[in-house]
Amino acid sequence: MSKNTTPKPAKSLANTSAPDPVAQIDIADYLREEEIAPAHSAPQQASLAALTVGAVGVVYGDIGTSPIYAFRESLKAVSEHGVIDVPSVLGILSLLIWALILIVTLKYVLFLLRVDNRGEGGILALYTMVRLAIGRRSVPILILAILGASLFFGDAIITPAISVLSAVEGAALIAPRLNEWVVPATVGILIALFIVQQQGTGKIAGAFGPITALWFLALGGLGLWNIAAEPAVLAAFNPIYALQFLGQHQDVALLILGAVFLAVTGAEALYADLGHFGRRPIMLAWFALIFPALVLNYLGQGALVLSRPELAENIFFALCPPELLPFLVALATAATVIASQAVISGAFSMGRAAIQLGLLPRLAIRHTSANQSGQIYIGALNWAMLFGVLWLVMRFENSSGLASAYGIAVTGTMIITTILAFVYLFTARILPIWLAALAIGPIFAIEGVFLISNLAKVADGGYVPLLVAFCLGTMMWAWWRGTQAVLRKMHRQQVSLESFVKSMGKSSVHIVNGTAFFLSPDPDVAPTALLHNLKHNRVLHEENILLTIETLRTPTANEEERATYEMLSPRFSRLTLRFGFMETPNVSAAMVHARRVGLKFDVMRSTFFLGRKRPVVTGNIGLDRALNRLYALLSRFSADPSDYYYLPRDRVVELGERVAI
Repeated sequence: MSKNTTPKPAKSLANTSAPDPVAQIDIADYLREEEIAPAHSAPQQASLAALTVGAVGVVYGDIGTSPIYAFRESLKAVSEHGVIDVPSVLGILSLLIWALILIVTLKYVLFLLRVDNRGEGGILALYTMVRLAIGRRSVPILILAILGASLFFGDAIITPAISVLSAVEGAALIAPRLNEWVVPATVGILIALFIVQQQGTGKIAGAFGPITALWFLALGGLGLWNIAAEPAVLAAFNPIYALQFLGQHQDVALLILGAVFLAVTGAEALYADLGHFGRRPIMLAWFALIFPALVLNYLGQGALVLSRPELAENIFFALCPPELLPFLVALATAATVIASQAVISGAFSMGRAAIQLGLLPRLAIRHTSANQSGQIYIGALNWAMLFGVLWLVMRFENSSGLASAYGIAVTGTMIITTILAFVYLFTARILPIWLAALAIGPIFAIEGVFLISNLAKVADGGYVPLLVAFCLGTMMWAWWRGTQAVLRKMHRQQVSLESFVKSMGKSSVHIVNGTAFFLSPDPDVAPTALLHNLKHNRVLHEENILLTIETLRTPTANEEERATYEMLSPRFSRLTLRFGFMETPNVSAAMVHARRVGLKFDVMRSTFFLGRKRPVVTGNIGLDRALNRLYALLSRFSADPSDYYYLPRDRVVELGERVAI
């Protein structure tokens, strides 16, 4: 018996996702640290300048729309409980500036961008790093990951609604009679945006960077223009004004902080989009353009309020001379659509990662670009998000109302990211626990205050992202829990592959021509599809290949990890294909790697056998039964495995069985 010597994946954990042919190994063997493949960087063929411009459009689209409403809502919180005076304006500006410095610059740009999983970022990538560092399953860490991903999806339906709505509201300043058309126009733009997703965004993505760069230049220019009239606002860089302001407004400090936090919404995109552009372009874009433009614009708004307080209600659009207002409204609308597109694309990427990590059932994933693997379309997520976005627009009708719903999801995601980063620092032995606490503690405290301030807005609309997160979190937990229950049930009924192969060597079963691939979740047990084929059809193919598909705890699989092949007997062999959690498991494409490691087969004489398990709910009425029913319901929406794994449809045979849970 020969055995291929291709090494197993270095320091990676296989997925525990679906009860279908995805590998269910809980913990893979750990190899030496030097065997880990180096983190991949952004495509080398793209220049730093091109990547930086691209990062401006995709990474910073969300945070770039915050000046439209963040300072306005902060002023509103003050005016409802007092008078807007010079100390108040300087205090709010100081809070805005230092929120950008502490949360975005220090935490995300200077720290988290350096904590990557083979070049990928985001809360699920960070979760897999913590999981690897711990070396075993941790339910509390899993719950944090589920909660963080759920809150991200809650944020993903609010961002398009508030961004586009706030931009379209600017049209009413040009022609007040258009005010009654704000909601219909917003609905039309959003429907068109979500419809175009299925066509792919590759053609319009190239314009995202230049348009958003122009937007940030306009933000900075308008800010400078107004600062020149009131240079005293530059004193807001002094954090003393922020502390004094909070001390003088203790009764409404939480409400004001909740509004100030709107300035940093979208910061999570810096980390989530790390794999698309790389650390250097994202950092360069922030320090060279984004941060200066945001600060200048906020200072410009503050300067204008000091000279003309009556403009506070629409302070952002008041920055612009009347003759240029149509241009600003058009540019703002384009910027908000781009920001919405970035969030939608991020939701698709997060959804694919959640599916690969076993937190969601298989959903049909379609690639919309022949060159960019990150450009994908998940129809179920797209239409669910559109429904949620339209409901928000028609429910709140204006951006001020939606501002109350904004923030809770973002702060929750940020705090979970901070906790996971803290756990990773000491479990991976990067820092001792006391030093990790010293480094992370101040950021955690600041974000905790922001979270408390946003929780004060639950009754005014903050319940929306919490409700979305609760529903999605429950679905993720039910799916993961049900998957584990099915695996335990199947484990008790399993037949050892080694003993099965030996027994078949002495069997007189009828042999038929051709090659049979049996997809199996566990490479060490006989696949149920193979057992059912023998039981009901009473035949065995002349060549039988047990195919296991593993999802690694790394974003991508390198060349050495992709495939391993092992001969078990003259009639049986074992093939393992590995994919990263940010990759689509394309079995047909991966067969090229299988041939390289020794597999020989004729695709025209091959058949793929799938064992599909249908859960049947049993047990007493209660929470467990309710979760099991939810799992069974979700399994009905799982995509066809032939499509999900890119198998040749005319060569797939499915054999089903019922599993009681």
